[in-house]
Amino acid sequence: MSTITKRRAKKAVILLLGVSSIATMGLLVAQEQVKDNNVTDDINDLDKPSTNSIDEEVILQIDMKANVVNNQTNIQDDVEKSTLPPDSTIAKSNASIVVPNLEQYEKVTVIATGYTAGKESTGKDPSHPEYGITYSGVYVRRDIYSTIAADLDVFPLGTVLYIPGYGYGVVADIGSAIKGNKIDLYFETVDDVYKLWGKRKVDVYVIKYGNGILTENILEQYNRVAMVSSSM
Repeated sequence: MSTITKRRAKKAVILLLGVSSIATMGLLVAQEQVKDNNVTDDINDLDKPSTNSIDEEVILQIDMKANVVNNQTNIQDDVEKSTLPPDSTIAKSNASIVVPNLEQYEKVTVIATGYTAGKESTGKDPSHPEYGITYSGVYVRRDIYSTIAADLDVFPLGTVLYIPGYGYGVVADIGSAIKGNKIDLYFETVDDVYKLWGKRKVDVYVIKYGNGILTENILEQYNRVAMVSSSM
């Protein structure tokens, strides 16, 4: 073999080896890329919650929101039922008192008397700093929802009663003689006490038991809602 031929054969072998090396390196790189892609996919799969998890989470959130809405609706229904029981009405000054469907409420038989804010009932006259202020802190009131006195062991502060012949009474006060099943109804004058009420044995209806708290805002809200209802 001539020297030229040997040189050409050597170059061909080198070229062939180079091509093989490049191909091998390319294959290795491709394999590494595949491995990297598989690892990335595995990591992504770990980060992603399953479709079932997402669905369960969404359903749980929807259920929670529905429960909140239902609770708010139930609370609103309770307020409306406790403050304005539906039925016929009777006139009271410029407004009207909603007379509840009495069959749905607890009935309690009591002895009911009347009292005023004056000296004859409370020992206080208008010059007294606590004149007209009840045990609960609210002022006496004769309205659609009036203030009354009761034994707090029987009817806690804030209890709403319907008293036939008088209207709604909200327990706001106490009295030394008001024990057990006795209540004292507020009237503006002594004449009103004697002419409009006196002393009676009467069945009263518990619209709502109080929680021991009564404020001017609560009492005002009762009467405001009653006024709006009566004007409809």
